[in-house]
Amino acid sequence: MGKYLDPRYDLTFKAVFAEHPDLIISFLNALLPFKDGSKVTDIEYLPPELVPDSPLKKYSIVDVRCKDDQGRQFIVEMQMYWTDEFKQRVLFNASKAYVKQADKGYSYSRLQPVYSLSIVNDNAFTGTEHYHLFQMAEQGNPERVIEGIEMVFVELPKFVPQSPSISRMHRLWLRFMTEINENTASVPQELLDDPEISKAISIVERGAYSEEQLATYDKYRDMAATEKALIDGSFNKGRAEGRAEGEAIGLEKGEAIGLEKGAHAKNIDNARKMKECGVDIHIISTVTGLSADEIENL
Repeated sequence: MGKYLDPRYDLTFKAVFAEHPDLIISFLNALLPFKDGSKVTDIEYLPPELVPDSPLKKYSIVDVRCKDDQGRQFIVEMQMYWTDEFKQRVLFNASKAYVKQADKGYSYSRLQPVYSLSIVNDNAFTGTEHYHLFQMAEQGNPERVIEGIEMVFVELPKFVPQSPSISRMHRLWLRFMTEINENTASVPQELLDDPEISKAISIVERGAYSEEQLATYDKYRDMAATEKALIDGSFNKGRAEGRAEGEAIGLEKGEAIGLEKGAHAKNIDNARKMKECGVDIHIISTVTGLSADEIENL
C-alpha cells in the first residue's frame, strides 16, 4: 500500500475540504472567478444535501457546501464520473440554493450569489481546455452578465500544469488533486513548499487513518469503480443497439444513433432506480430529461 490516499474519494475529500476552513477558502479563491477584492476570507459550513442523488451515482459524487461572511454560497462537488445529466443536477442544486434565500424574507436586491464548483475526474466537454465557466450572459455581449449563479467545471484529465493562463494556487491545487494518490512515491517539492498544499498532503497520509476508516475508504473506492462499470455498460449497450440499427442507413448515422440510444438507456436506468427509491417524478424528470409519462410507464 502507498503512503497516501487519493483526495478525490469521499473520506479524504471531506477530510481536506469539509474539516479545514482555511483549505476550502484557499481552494475556492484559487478556482472561482472572483472579481478583484472579493476573495473569500471566512466560511461557515452548511448541511450537505439539497436534492437526492441518483441511486446509480451515489458513489460518484462528493460535495461540500458553505457560505462566507458576505452571504455568498459555495457548492463544491467532486464528481468521479461524468454523464450529461450532471449539468442539470448542478444547475438544479445551484438554483435551489439561490431560491431558498427568499425563504428568509430577503428582497431580490439582497439575494447573494451562488457559486458551484465541480471537479470532474472525467472528460465532460469537447476541446482541450480543463476550465469551464458558465454564467447568464447576453448573447453577443458576454460582458453583460446577470449575476446570481455561476457554475465552474474543472476537468482533471485535461489539466496541464504548464498552462500559462492559470494562477500559481490554481496550478498547485489541481496538481494536488491529480498527482497525490496511492501510487505517489515522492511528493513534488513545489507542493511541499506551499503551507496550504503541504497541510492537505499531510491530511491524506494513510497513517493518519484508522483501520476502520481505511476499510470505509476501500469500500467507497470499490463501489465507485463498480458504478463506473454499470454506467459504461448501460451506455455501451445502447450504443451497440444503435450501431446495429444504423447499419442499414450508414455507419456515421449509426454511430450517432448509438450515442443517442446509449445516453437514453442510461437515463432510463437512472429513472427506474430513482422511482424505486421514491424520488419525486418531477425531480426524476429534471435530472434525467425524461417526460413524466415516460417515468410513469417504467
